[in-house]
Formats: sequence, structure tokens, C-alpha cells
Amino acid sequence: MTEEAGTRNFLSNPLVVQNYRLLEEIGVFKYIDKLNKEIMSCKNLLSGAVEIFNKITIDEILDAAVWKMSDRFLPSFIMFLWKPHQNKDDVIIKSYKNYKLIDMGFSIPSMAPFEPFFRKYPKPIAFDIFAFQVKDSVDAGILKNLEQLNPEIIIPILGPSGLYGIVMVGHKILAEGYGLQELFFLEQLMSFLSQAVQNHLHYERSVRDVKTGLYNHGYFMTRLGEEVARTRRDTATSSLMVMDVDKFKNFNDTYGHLAGDRVLESLAFTIKQAVRTGDIPSRFGGEEFTILLPNTPRQTAWLVAERLRTAVAAMKVPWEPPLPQVTISLGVVSFDNRTNAVPEEIIKRADEVLYQSKENGRNRTSVWGAGLLFRIQRGRQETA
Repeated sequence: MTEEAGTRNFLSNPLVVQNYRLLEEIGVFKYIDKLNKEIMSCKNLLSGAVEIFNKITIDEILDAAVWKMSDRFLPSFIMFLWKPHQNKDDVIIKSYKNYKLIDMGFSIPSMAPFEPFFRKYPKPIAFDIFAFQVKDSVDAGILKNLEQLNPEIIIPILGPSGLYGIVMVGHKILAEGYGLQELFFLEQLMSFLSQAVQNHLHYERSVRDVKTGLYNHGYFMTRLGEEVARTRRDTATSSLMVMDVDKFKNFNDTYGHLAGDRVLESLAFTIKQAVRTGDIPSRFGGEEFTILLPNTPRQTAWLVAERLRTAVAAMKVPWEPPLPQVTISLGVVSFDNRTNAVPEEIIKRADEVLYQSKENGRNRTSVWGAGLLFRIQRGRQETA
């Protein structure tokens, strides 16, 4: 029975009808109305939690929270300041107006100055009070940018690892300021959001390489096994790309291991920019990387590899003194339901053509052919 039906049954009860005026005078009906509103608020909160927990990516999690807040309050804007990597200071800003992403026109280098305040006051708070409290610890330029947005409430997203992010909410478009129940709703919704973020971070840490942010070896092997099994069932062709940094040891020996780390980080960023949605880039180990290309035939895989090789050859690695140009050698192998090879054999074939790229001058792509090494090396050698 719904709350509405229950209320109708209650109001139609003869005893209630008989004592209607008395019940009204002592506030029974107002109390029932209050309970119904609280029940509806709890239902909205739980439905929001379910929506948030059912999302996979951070973008989907934040979008779900935005929709739930917008449906409840219709704020003038909602802005998330999000720290994507707990061991780095970079901050991502996502701002919404009328359910659509907008550009706020400024950046924030770090959320570290906000963390001491929110560890002490871990609840939604009026922005004016927050700004007054942190004016001596937060850069004046950052506060000025935030104040120009005219936010009404600022809310922390906290977890065991500290401050994951903050949410800023503008004034309500169709009503006055936020009441106590609405602040309670926001606080509880943010607690669900915080838990969803923690779950996402824990999952990401289990499948991502810490240094590069690409998928780790274990996740890659799992996905490769799944893709091999899928191609045996279907008629699609998939491909695997293996790459290695040319003369990587020289970077470590000449410029130091920190310079070598910067090369790997820059290469990982370039790989992320070059791959397509659905590709699985991973760090296989050391300076060797792999990209699994589902539903990708040999010629297309070669084009993807060449696009990446060219992008790396043009890549600038920030370091002083300047480093020599980074290049990579690549090996590509394709497989389908006729291949009849296990994942380890597919990796072995890709490694063989990778080493042939090395032997033939580096900075090139080689492709495995049917039953033997594809003897035409694609690409050209470029001097560092």
C-alpha cells in the first residue's frame, strides 16, 4: 500500500471523521504531512544512492549526483572540483548548468589548502562562512574566482584517503535558500557519493599501474583471455600491439631514473591520447607497453600503431636538460577464430615482430603474417 493510499484510508476512517476537528487542532494532520514528506525525501535519497552506486566511471558517478541534486533543488549551477589521483595535486573541474557541462574559465592547481578546513568541518556549509574561515590559508586569486560564481553552499567529499573533492552549489532558481532538511539531504547524498568514489578508487588501484595510470599486467591478461575466447565464438578479428621504448636504458644511465620515469609517464599520456574508445592500453612491464584492439583487423591495427609511433616521435618530454627524442618500436599481431592460439602464444608472436622492428633499425612497426613473420616492415626509421 502506498503512502497516499494509506493516508486516504486513515482520513476515511469513521473515528477520524468523527474527531476530525480535534485531530486538526492537536496537529495530527500536519504531523502526517511532515512524515509523508520525510518518507518521500528518504525515497529520493535512496534512489539517488542506487543510481550513483550503479555507475562505473567517475564521470558517470558525478553526472548521477548532478541529476539527483538538480531534480531536487534546481540550483543555478553545480560545480565539482575533483582530485583524480590521490598522489598528485592536479584538479579536474566539472561544472553544470541546466544539466549541461559548462566551462568556468579558470583552474585550481591543488585542493590541499582546502583539506584542513574540511577535516575539521566535514559537512555542507554556507560558502560565505567557508570563504571567511580560509581566507588566510587559500590563495586570494582562487577565492576570488570562486566568489565570482556566487555559490551558496560548499560540500566536501571525504574518505579515508582525505579530501577527494568538493561540490559547490548555487542558489535555488525557483525558491529561497536551502532549509535544514535540504542540507541534510545534500550531506547524506554526498556521503553516498564519497563511498562510490572510494569504491571506484579501490577498483582503479587494483587494475591500474601506479606510475603510468594505464591498465596493469593482470588486468591486461584477463581482458586478452576474454577477447581470445570471444573471437573464437564470433567472426570478428582483434589485434594486439606490443611496443618498447628504444634505447630506454640510455635515459636512465645518462639522465637518471627520474628522467626515465618522466619518459614513461609522457609516453603513457601519449598512448591515452592515441587509443580509441574500447581499446585496452596497459603497461606490460618496465618500458614495454601493450594495447589490445578489439574488433580490429590487421591493416587497421597497423594504422593505429603508426599513428601512435608518429605521435611519440613528435612527443616533448618536459625535463632539464632536454632529453633526446623518444621513439618506440612496435609489433602487431591479429587473431580470429582461425588462429587457434592461446593468449601466451599471441603475446609471443607480437614480441617476435617487436624484436624484428628493433633489429631493423628501431622506430618502426612490424606485423605478424599468417604462419610466418610479416617480412615487410611498415614505417620508416627516424634519427633521434
